[in-house]
Amino acid sequence: MPAMPEPIPAEPVLFEAVSTPPRSFRPRGFVVMLALGLLWSLGGGAVFVLLGAWPVLPFLGVEVVGALVLVALHHRWSGQAREVVSLTRRHLMVRRRSGIGRWERAVLDPYWARVEWSERQGLALVQRGRRVPIGRFLSEEEQQDLAAALKRVLAEYRAPVFDNPQLHEARPHKPE
Repeated sequence: MPAMPEPIPAEPVLFEAVSTPPRSFRPRGFVVMLALGLLWSLGGGAVFVLLGAWPVLPFLGVEVVGALVLVALHHRWSGQAREVVSLTRRHLMVRRRSGIGRWERAVLDPYWARVEWSERQGLALVQRGRRVPIGRFLSEEEQQDLAAALKRVLAEYRAPVFDNPQLHEARPHKPE
């Protein structure tokens, strides 16, 4: 998908699904991980000092700090990531924002787009050989639910119901 090209004019949204990565790591979990890392460093440091390998101590501290920094960065970036699948009268659009703020967008024709789900490749929208994966943050069951919802919405889109009030008046009334 190309980086955010020219914006598409706003239209009424017929369907929209937003997915974000799961974020079960809370601040309390970070404190617990910090404590475990500190205990690991102290325990490992004591063993290495008893064995006479005291020069290893700084590396144990750097290792724990590095792991904590990586976990904190991942937690921060995962909070910014999201994927939005939206259907308007003219477009079926997939917009994806990575954790570092990079946007990707794919625009498909909703009349020709198909929803495909396979256990191996996951959920995707396919149009004329072009495959756009969606639902990367979702579990298998959630992907199947989204696939069913998208198939239903696209079927409704392709078979519109036209209601002409002039035809209601022209029909003869049946007595009850």
